[in-house]
Amino acid sequence: MTEKNLLKAERVAYILEELQARYPNPPIPLAHKDPYTLLVAVLLSAQCTDERVNKVTPALWQLADNPFDMAKKSVEDIQNIIRPCGLSPQKSKAIKTLSEILVADYDGIVPEDMEALETLPGVGHKTAGVVMAQAFGVPSFPVDTHIHRLAQRWGLTNGRNVAQTEKDLKRLFPKACWNDLHLQIIYYGRDFCTARGCDGTVCPICTTCYPNRKKPKLVKKP
Repeated sequence: MTEKNLLKAERVAYILEELQARYPNPPIPLAHKDPYTLLVAVLLSAQCTDERVNKVTPALWQLADNPFDMAKKSVEDIQNIIRPCGLSPQKSKAIKTLSEILVADYDGIVPEDMEALETLPGVGHKTAGVVMAQAFGVPSFPVDTHIHRLAQRWGLTNGRNVAQTEKDLKRLFPKACWNDLHLQIIYYGRDFCTARGCDGTVCPICTTCYPNRKKPKLVKKP
């Protein structure tokens, strides 16, 4: 008898169980020591791998590891260090300017507020969500391109854009698991459901959720 594709509720339950079993305590992939260094590291990770960011940030923290010191550094000095991360002209200006703003408006403290974070240069909705989740433990569900892709393959969203994907995932999964789940999906995507290694018909979650899927799952880019 042919196996049936799982219903959405069944997929949600299975995905939660599978990811929790594989990654029960998912570590934060970006090396940091406080909310400020996490904020800068997440900003640097845009269109760059976490591995490369982690190689660059030790030298950046030697230059300055707090907004007071970073605000005094030149854009050129910052850019010379972060160049391997890509987009260094924009990122270096953003790091200096947001550091100046934190000093001037927040006494050098990263605000524990989503809207306030999103007003900082170089800090978009996803970056703010990561900081809220990983620095402050506030339930969030930051959606990057990897989570956006996997959510489509697993039939959890129609994939129109990352904003819609975030809303769909928040609706489907309990709020208490959002922060871990965000990381668990990222780690699973890297290990089993990569952009080139799985097309929706290869990895354990894809094949369990959709055993009858015969053709690659085409995903919509954000």
